[in-house]
Amino acid sequence: MSALPIDEKHGLVAAVPHVAGPGPRRRSTWGGARIISIALFCIFIVVRPWSWAGSSYNDAMLTMFRAPTIAHRVDKILSRNPLIDGHNDLLIFIRGRYQNHIYDDEWRDKFEHGGFPQHVDLPRLDQGKQGGAFWSAYWPCPLGDNRTDFSDDRYSAVVRGTLDQLDLFKRLGQQYPRYFTPSSDSYAALDAFETGRLISPVAIEGLHQIGNSISTLRLFHQLGVRYATLTWNCHNKYADAALESGPGFVPRVATPFWHGLSPAGRDLVKEMNRLGMLVDLSHVSKDTMKDALVGNGDGSWNGSLAPPIFSHSSAYALCPHPRNVPDDILQYVKQRNSVVMVNFSPDFVSCTASESSGLPDFYPQNNTLAHVVRHIMHIGELIGYDHVGLGTDYDGISSTPKGLEDVSKFPDLVAELLKQGVSDEDVGKIVGRNILRVWKEADDVAARLQKNILPLEDDVKDRWS
Repeated sequence: MSALPIDEKHGLVAAVPHVAGPGPRRRSTWGGARIISIALFCIFIVVRPWSWAGSSYNDAMLTMFRAPTIAHRVDKILSRNPLIDGHNDLLIFIRGRYQNHIYDDEWRDKFEHGGFPQHVDLPRLDQGKQGGAFWSAYWPCPLGDNRTDFSDDRYSAVVRGTLDQLDLFKRLGQQYPRYFTPSSDSYAALDAFETGRLISPVAIEGLHQIGNSISTLRLFHQLGVRYATLTWNCHNKYADAALESGPGFVPRVATPFWHGLSPAGRDLVKEMNRLGMLVDLSHVSKDTMKDALVGNGDGSWNGSLAPPIFSHSSAYALCPHPRNVPDDILQYVKQRNSVVMVNFSPDFVSCTASESSGLPDFYPQNNTLAHVVRHIMHIGELIGYDHVGLGTDYDGISSTPKGLEDVSKFPDLVAELLKQGVSDEDVGKIVGRNILRVWKEADDVAARLQKNILPLEDDVKDRWS
């Protein structure tokens, strides 16, 4: 989230029954050869002028046949692999624009038939061949001058706002079950895809949203939340953030407080592992990234038992923003067999280092689909294509890279990856198989832990003594 202001899938052709005829008839060899000759001549006539214009005959032939080949490969990849967006902010957009009212005729007409504002509606989800998304039940950090006041009473409105958003998601699921039925685990996610439904877990974006309560975390899990980002743009009781929110939620570089995870944060990560809730490291400080991935180095804490993810972050080497993942941290991502899901927010896609500020300067020339592909390929070439995915931040960003204006453009992104030489198998991993693999590992870790570890309990104060 950038800021508050925001099948027939397995088509089968029936076999044509054989009908007995009067017997074989010898076909004219000359007739077939003549047809082939005429066809080749026609192709030559169409293509040859391009050669006269400066292109070779072979280049013209490749140009003629490449587009349908790429399109066919795109369709095949997206029919066999669910394209799962690691982070979509539709829910907070609905609240901001429509006050969570989803039964009005105008709202329903645009959402169901097209013309809905911003980046997502049902026709565009279908047009983009999207297979799923983690829908963020985002709520912003509490405002105030004291950025390190983690007292419980600061968070009551945040918890209520989060519950509002989770209720909105439940009501969307009742209205549009094919699109918004929660996926409880990685197995249910695959089943949803194979039966023509969207994979739709929910997420929260910062542990400020649980109000310092492990009980609330478990309640959110029961309501469908399958990952929790450890911070948004504020430190909390559990972890340090990369940024903090200034006036109007304008971000600025945060001064470290815990220098990673706090002791309470390490306990909470263990409880998330026990629940099967993915640990998300987008928005956290570099120290927190390392702490959650591999621990503190002294053997007393070795990081999350299940692989943490980055749900919507890009490559720091291409855009030096604190929200992005540096190359040395990417090596830990590989070590943990995890995944970085590349963000589409222009601020994190295209930037240059700034000498006057801790935040980089936006560089509009690279705010393109092609540069998003460069982020994906940088991560893939550095640590392997098993460790990169897509996390758009759609509906949480006010602008997009050119060529990625909304969810309908996903096939164009897949096509560009193929044109750049990424294999069909690797593209299938990028669009969804990688996050499913990591999710399954988190499920497996949870199954083991639940056999031996009891739920973590809050230290509840006695209000009556």
